[in-house]
Amino acid sequence: MTSYIGFLRGINVGGKNKIKMADLRAMLEEMNLRDVKTYIQSGNLLFESGQTEKDLSQQIEERIKRTFDLTVPVILRTVEEVEEIRDGCPFSKEQVSKAEASSIGESLYVSLLSEYPSNGAIEMLTSCSFEKEEYHINGREIYLLFHDSIRNAKVIPKLNKLDPKATIRNWKTINKLLDMVT
Repeated sequence: MTSYIGFLRGINVGGKNKIKMADLRAMLEEMNLRDVKTYIQSGNLLFESGQTEKDLSQQIEERIKRTFDLTVPVILRTVEEVEEIRDGCPFSKEQVSKAEASSIGESLYVSLLSEYPSNGAIEMLTSCSFEKEEYHINGREIYLLFHDSIRNAKVIPKLNKLDPKATIRNWKTINKLLDMVT
């Protein structure tokens, strides 16, 4: 059995794509996933399965479509991969503290991509620089540090073009999900 953390894109945001977490857990349990848990209303999942990431994400997306009539991208990572995300943060505590001092809300985020970006996509993103926004690409993750706010961040539309299935989580959510596993 592999322990997975799942991230659903764009549910329960601004009153759109509503899914009750109890209904989502029930649906996942019907799929024979084990030890299913959810965290907050924005579609964070924990579960165990013997299936591969690619098969599982596709099956969960299809089941959400049938059950809730919603098209929702599902990004999966193993617990070990999420630990690597946490441990691999390229921003120092000092950089994060400085950003938090000037930011409205959270400063540190990670964008979870559905696949590895192409060289062309990476070049498109790295050719851009944004005032008060820093980012670092590492495999299927892009670490984001905002010195103002994510709400009006100019890098976000570029990320959406890079991978329309990608989803973003703040650092506190990443850490909380890992806490829930242990």
